[in-house]
Amino acid sequence: MIRRPRRVVLATLVAVVLLALSVAVAVSLIQRLVGAGQFLSYDTVAGWLHGATWNQTVVLVVGAIAAAVGLVLLLVALWPGKPVVLALAPEGEVSAGVSRQGLRTALRSTAHQVDGIESARIRLRRKSIKVFARSDRTDYDGLADVVCDTLTQRVQQIGPPSIRRVRAKLSGPKTGELR
Repeated sequence: MIRRPRRVVLATLVAVVLLALSVAVAVSLIQRLVGAGQFLSYDTVAGWLHGATWNQTVVLVVGAIAAAVGLVLLLVALWPGKPVVLALAPEGEVSAGVSRQGLRTALRSTAHQVDGIESARIRLRRKSIKVFARSDRTDYDGLADVVCDTLTQRVQQIGPPSIRRVRAKLSGPKTGELR
């Protein structure tokens, strides 16, 4: 049930580089067929490539860079990202989940229900939740514990079994300092 995110930025970057190379080759070949002046001379590139040998430094460096880029792309593709959907039950039981954004929204609204909390930001980690809240009170001692207890109860109601810890940091109305 755990969906993984797509690697949009990396895929877009690779696609743009390949598109630019393809356009350069196509424009060069069209200019050669038409007989117009070429911005990238096919004869110059072909002559250089035919004259290159495997043991030239330039060929070895370009090959090493291409291999390194390919290995990095492969590792990034295989590395699992943050799950988009968090499972509500352990594997093998009921197949149900909640999106990370949905859980974040539910926890933010729960934090706003605590008396004295003006605003809250929720940061989901693999096994914990961090809450950065701002209080409208000048004396907010013990309010962080109330926020943690309230959000822990809400997490238990919603049910993601992987989240085990809730931490809260509060800041006052004027000081802006985290406590």
